[in-house]
Amino acid sequence: LNFVFSPNVLLGFILGSSVIILYFLRLVKPEVARDEDIFFATIGLLYSGILVIHGWRLDPILLFSQVLVITAVLAAGWENIRLRGVLAMLALRDIEENKKIN
Repeated sequence: LNFVFSPNVLLGFILGSSVIILYFLRLVKPEVARDEDIFFATIGLLYSGILVIHGWRLDPILLFSQVLVITAVLAAGWENIRLRGVLAMLALRDIEENKKIN
């Protein structure tokens, strides 16, 4: 293994910590978590491990493309989780309103 601290290691740790947060979302807010989150967390951990171990081979333009892809994925994931929270809150509010009516 050729392990040198470079931008790929930082990128791999950012991605790894993000998917670990996604995995532990099931414990913190179970109403927001979905079953497919485990699959995406596993794929993300595998991808971050590959970036950390073999990322030193990336040319600067390939590393930049990985930064752009990971930034887009994390932004879309953040928005997805935020919208799940809004939907859960709206569903809870609808259930409470139906209890008041009945």
